[in-house]
Amino acid sequence: MISENINVILNEQINKEFYSGYLYLSMSAYLKELGLNGFATWTKIQAKEEVEHGLKIFDYLIDCNSFVTLKQIKTPEFEFNGILSIFNYIYEHEKSITNSIMEIAKKAEEECDRMTLNFIDWFIAEQVEEEETVKNIIKRLELFGEDKVALYLMDKELSERTE
Repeated sequence: MISENINVILNEQINKEFYSGYLYLSMSAYLKELGLNGFATWTKIQAKEEVEHGLKIFDYLIDCNSFVTLKQIKTPEFEFNGILSIFNYIYEHEKSITNSIMEIAKKAEEECDRMTLNFIDWFIAEQVEEEETVKNIIKRLELFGEDKVALYLMDKELSERTE
């Protein structure tokens, strides 16, 4: 069984992952309203992925004969100032999730909890990938500026995301 400290921090992470799902769904709805269906698809799939991350931690706690304590999920942002602001927000949010994951690794290291360290390594690699993906989208949005053709093509490209 994992320690109470690790249990608490992993339960907090479940909440953060589920909140991330809500946040991405909120963004998806906003983008859909703008007619950016590809960006809306990308964020909706991202929402599903975040919930899956939460469920992965949920299952880990159960597999470790530990307790799951689900808490209320706060209401996500729902008003944004255009597509670039959304992706800047996403980037900052993902960096905060990375910091949270790194805090779990640090606590597991302090407690010599090799099992949790091994488990959390997957999340660390995932966060590197997620931050890089969002950074690349931001770079392209900044590069294209107000070019509507480029935005259309990018929207079309993002609509092809399936997972």
